[in-house]
Amino acid sequence: MQNSAIEAHPAQDMAAPAVPRLERQHLHDTVVEHLRNLIVEAVLPPGTKLNERELCETMGISRTPLREALKVLAVEGLIEISPNRGASVYKMTETEIWETFEFMSGLEALAGELACERITAVEVAEIKALHYAMLACKAQGDLPGYYSRNQTIHNKINEAARNSVLHETYLSMNRRLQALRFKSNFKPEKWDSAAHDHDEMIAALDARDGKRLAAVLRQHLLDKRDAVMNMPAAPAAPAPQR
Repeated sequence: MQNSAIEAHPAQDMAAPAVPRLERQHLHDTVVEHLRNLIVEAVLPPGTKLNERELCETMGISRTPLREALKVLAVEGLIEISPNRGASVYKMTETEIWETFEFMSGLEALAGELACERITAVEVAEIKALHYAMLACKAQGDLPGYYSRNQTIHNKINEAARNSVLHETYLSMNRRLQALRFKSNFKPEKWDSAAHDHDEMIAALDARDGKRLAAVLRQHLLDKRDAVMNMPAAPAAPAPQR
């Protein structure tokens, strides 16, 4: 049945990290992060109904930390919780995708411009190191590794803008787009183009050219939007057996 998170996705893909005897807060954070990664990497694609019992068995946890984690992800806009239907992975409409990417392109452009004014040499060096590590992942065909470093680069540029309101808004909105940003690199030519954009970002950041970095970041996000919008729709799931 497609409504079963376990049947829809092999257990080995959903196995939680082996972290024995975690404190309650650490367990909560681990479950949130694990589920978030499953959503971002499309192990749990949009529209997937989450089976609490099977998720608990797979991750070796009780329902209390799972439900707490689902509430956090619901606030982030990744999970939709219905009193009658339970929890499912939120599926954005085409309008939501279009408008959110458009909004994020402006946020990232502003962050890039401010970062060029305020970033330190140490921060630039850290971002460069992440960039080279990201390219190494690409050369190995490691999309999760590439994406993780990619997102850290974007986050660090945003942090370097030194604007707390901008940063909090960015984090909140970007959580809704992470799965789509990950998915936008599935085609080799799109992945190549995204990596080239990052070369341009590093060059602009190194030169402290805020206008150039803003333009690159804005177009980078709009290109990702277009890549996502042009993806073929996923085939409809078969009806559950009765």
